Amino acid sequence: MSQHFDAVVIGTGQGGAPLAVRLAQSGKRTAVIERHLFGGTCVNVGCTPTKTYVASARAAHVARTAAKYGVDIGGEIKVDMARVKARKDEVVGESRHGLEEWMRNTPNVTVLEGHGRFTGPHTLRIQGGDGATGDIEAGMIFINTGTRAAVPAIDGLDGVPYFTNSTILELTEVPEHLVIVGASYIALEFGQMFRRFGSRVTLLVRGERILSREDADIARAMQDVLAREGVEFRFGAQPRRVQRAEAGVRVSLGDESIDASHLLFATGRTPNTDDLGLDRAGIGLNRHGLIDVDGQLRTQVEGVWAIGDVNGRGAFTHTSWNDYEIVAANVLDGEARSVDTRIMAYAVFVDPPFGRVGMSEEEVRKDGRDALIATMPMSRVGRARERGETDGFMKALVDAKTQRILGAAIFGIEGDEVIHTFVDIMNADAPYTTLQRAMHIHPTVSELVPTLLGGLEPLV
Repeated sequence: MSQHFDAVVIGTGQGGAPLAVRLAQSGKRTAVIERHLFGGTCVNVGCTPTKTYVASARAAHVARTAAKYGVDIGGEIKVDMARVKARKDEVVGESRHGLEEWMRNTPNVTVLEGHGRFTGPHTLRIQGGDGATGDIEAGMIFINTGTRAAVPAIDGLDGVPYFTNSTILELTEVPEHLVIVGASYIALEFGQMFRRFGSRVTLLVRGERILSREDADIARAMQDVLAREGVEFRFGAQPRRVQRAEAGVRVSLGDESIDASHLLFATGRTPNTDDLGLDRAGIGLNRHGLIDVDGQLRTQVEGVWAIGDVNGRGAFTHTSWNDYEIVAANVLDGEARSVDTRIMAYAVFVDPPFGRVGMSEEEVRKDGRDALIATMPMSRVGRARERGETDGFMKALVDAKTQRILGAAIFGIEGDEVIHTFVDIMNADAPYTTLQRAMHIHPTVSELVPTLLGGLEPLV
């Protein structure tokens, strides 16, 4: 006999967990299903653990470069990978435990541990780790199952040890030579952090430049920073075969090969939709394995929503959280919010970080509209000079007719924070002059944003 709930949330990621609590607080009898670790990708293998590693890597980098600030540190700077991992585990454990306690102690929330599969549009079968099963049904179901690391099919891979962004976080020793397949956000973050830990790092780039989704000037500037730190890049490099070697692993690229101690794949993510029984619910998948949704994140089945990475409307923790806010507002508060009006913003957490919102220069050019552009090197920013971190630049694009900001990119010190000055003004639908005429605090990076906008010129 099935248990009946008013609402069921599948997954406890950044969108699912708070949504379950909001539903319960509204008086709905709510079940939340978690098959593995509470907190989803961000808490367990994404943002939280990787940013602890970024912090440790920066501490090592600052120690090695301290002499240029007049600070002498005697002896060689070494990284104890086991302690780095232990710190990560502690931070992750606290977050995961806190979230699980939140779920279990919220009135009206029933936690079901196991794997949930649809048996119909509004029915699910839960299989626990002990093999026991149970059936539940609900008028509202919210899918928040996230994604996992994607690994390409390469000859010989079955017989070779390799890592993904999740499994490499379990290392307790610094790799001697880490080869990374990939050239996007995850690959670059891991490349820099392990180089700073002391590894030799080689990135295998399939195309002719990194960050293929970004403007070429951004990609080049970031490559220059990482290359100066010793990260090696191999362009036009497509792994054909892998095999065990004396050093650890050999990656064949056709006519040549690279031997390394460790191999990391940072080649994208795969949605966790292939084992949910979605066909029995009448929910189809697109060619990327994602669940198509409308602006209010509703699937093609009435009473079923998909939030977070599985819906293809954003692949970040902050987009998942915003999905929760939109669904909660619509379902519980009678609003009519839509993801269609969301202005995309994100960051790459290399050092210095890169923040972006809205359209890129390349996208604006393809759009063909009458636009203005301004750029400014970070070397003009007092805060950057004072900190001795002048790499990168700022860029802003504005619609010449409406004076609305189309997009902005900041690669430089505190760029992941400063970009929010643009995020806020764009969401307010205010003209760029509102930001240009604002008084900002000195000495900060943000104080140069009005100066940047004062240099707008026609995009030709």
